[in-house]
Amino acid sequence: MVALPVATGPAGKDAVLISPEGPFAYPPTPREDIVEEMFGRPVADPYRWLEGDVRHEPRVAAWVAAQARLTEEYLAGLPGRETIAERLRALWDYERISLPRRRGGRYFHLRNSGLEAQPMLCVRDGVGAASRVLLDPAGWSEDGATALGEWEPSRDGRKLAYAVQDGGSDWRSLHVLDIASGASTEFVLRWVKFSGIAWAANGSGFFYSRFPEPKLGQEHQAANLDHAVYFHRLGTAQTADYLVYSTPDRPRLLHVAETSVDGRWLLISSVEGTEARTELTVVDLAAPRLAAKTLVRGLENDWRLAGALGDIFYFVTDLEAPRRRIVSIDVGSEMRRRREIVPQGADPIADAQLVGDRLLVTVLRDVASELRSYDLNGKLLGEVALPGVGTVAGLEGEGGDSEAFFAFTSYDRPTEIHRLDVVTGATSLFARPPLPFDPAAFVVEQTACTAADGTVIPIFLTRRRDITGPAPTMLYGYGGFEISLTPGFSPAALGWVAMGGVYAVANIRGGGEYGKAWHDGGRRANKRNAFGDFIAAAEHLNATEVAGRLVIHGHSNGGLLVSAVTNMRPDLFAAALPSVGVHDMLRFHRFTAGRYWIDDYGDPGVEADFALLADYSPLLNIRDGVDYPAILIATADTDDRVVPAHSFKYAAALQAADIGARPHLIRIETRAGHGAGKPVDKQIAETADLWAFAAYWAGLTT
Repeated sequence: MVALPVATGPAGKDAVLISPEGPFAYPPTPREDIVEEMFGRPVADPYRWLEGDVRHEPRVAAWVAAQARLTEEYLAGLPGRETIAERLRALWDYERISLPRRRGGRYFHLRNSGLEAQPMLCVRDGVGAASRVLLDPAGWSEDGATALGEWEPSRDGRKLAYAVQDGGSDWRSLHVLDIASGASTEFVLRWVKFSGIAWAANGSGFFYSRFPEPKLGQEHQAANLDHAVYFHRLGTAQTADYLVYSTPDRPRLLHVAETSVDGRWLLISSVEGTEARTELTVVDLAAPRLAAKTLVRGLENDWRLAGALGDIFYFVTDLEAPRRRIVSIDVGSEMRRRREIVPQGADPIADAQLVGDRLLVTVLRDVASELRSYDLNGKLLGEVALPGVGTVAGLEGEGGDSEAFFAFTSYDRPTEIHRLDVVTGATSLFARPPLPFDPAAFVVEQTACTAADGTVIPIFLTRRRDITGPAPTMLYGYGGFEISLTPGFSPAALGWVAMGGVYAVANIRGGGEYGKAWHDGGRRANKRNAFGDFIAAAEHLNATEVAGRLVIHGHSNGGLLVSAVTNMRPDLFAAALPSVGVHDMLRFHRFTAGRYWIDDYGDPGVEADFALLADYSPLLNIRDGVDYPAILIATADTDDRVVPAHSFKYAAALQAADIGARPHLIRIETRAGHGAGKPVDKQIAETADLWAFAAYWAGLTT
């Protein structure tokens, strides 16, 4: 076991810390006289020029370079930055193995031995056999920023289709590998994004989704429209790919295809936004001509495939069940008959997988997972014993299989993989990493606070066992898109705890922790509930854990959360860390995938939604004359999910405002995107910078 360096606790009055220098000499940011009238209200947008792509706009590139220099100079002077990085490297240095997929008697899985930039794809020739490496991204780029994306073996386990992601972009290129020889066998397929990979039963090719080729220079900013499903036949060029399904009359739809285990059916799931509202289309691949037939129409409910046996498909749906139920549909019948299999219960269904002749169903009880087994008539057969309180982070298996695999994790337990005999219910360990720390040294507990309207908001706390009193606390939140923050291991979070701090996660409304009503309670017109819940959690922690040394952190929609509540209650926080956040709520829908977020945020082009968005948009609501906490914004130059212009404009507005002498800086990663595919060394470096900044302002020694 690696000896993990730990700190002695919060800084005392005699601790030697750098003194913040202010006011800061921020790089100049020109203001332009841009004012738009929206629904009778003038909206100034002086930093719109920062929406230009850093690759093609020299003045944006010059601004980015100047901001990066200032931030690096500031961070270099913070105490303990290298010590924090050393601690994080120790925590990150453990083996990580993904859920295996069995195809043709082979077991495919990802593996990272610890500090490798990217995980490798490995294969075992039997469940107990040794792994061998199929793909190692280490040689794909000098900086480690080219990553393996989606991958899928053919049914017979002889071929592998896989995606390559470069520099953190959402764009993918698709390749095919012959597993026996290890040789690439195909032309490269391009302009793939938000796609599955679904093999034909005979291995002749696969189905995938892509967009039309964007205009030169607009690859990372233009809105994504006209998604379509294609079939690629092995040995042919992409120009010969067969268009299977598209909706030119509805260009905003996304389409993802998957094939049934027997290879007869192609199921296409279509969505227009991030809210779980799905249309289903089926194609009979055994028919003489491929013809798409509607299974579910209307974008009214969530439909997630759990698996299929023959013509009977099993779905998790919220149709007439806000906490979700499982129904079957006979896709071979003209009537498309539906039958309820597992009814809605008191606890929301998080996931389900058909394996063998069993339905394995994960439910959330007070944000922690339970795993239950049902027969195909909906009879509860029993509960699968889990290693502790935590999260079933994935299920793998198919109809007809005799075994399933599930991943389990918690705040103090890295992901481990368990094998389940679906007939006997017996479990065995497939992979458990040797740990670089002693879990007994940490304590995880669940508490709660009460929001202004009386809603109880759960909060998970992780601390070192020897830290028993108030300590500088980092509060993390998300609160959107029905995403549940369930217990899961994070070396970054444990790094803060190892320093002597408390790491808190608030399960605020807008997520999916308690089903559809919990999501609806924190989106669109109710979005302020999510902010209010987070503020209530902050007030609770300040009263019980922190005593004025609270740091808030959030990623993506969580970055919006952090910047919005900082405007609302800057007095509550010592520091704020909004990462890759959505900060301009009136223009988010104009870039790449932003239009999909209208389901959660509302449409800036609709007057009622505009009023709500303008009322909390972080860019528009910075409060002059009020002291703000220290703020370190984080973004990346290749983020084509939440384009970095959000963070650029927000940083410029903060630096121009009269909000006190504390630093308001922006950290801009290069050759990185929204998060996926980021090399381990860049993850560690970014976290070390954020934690050093937070530790200084919260008074936590390193």
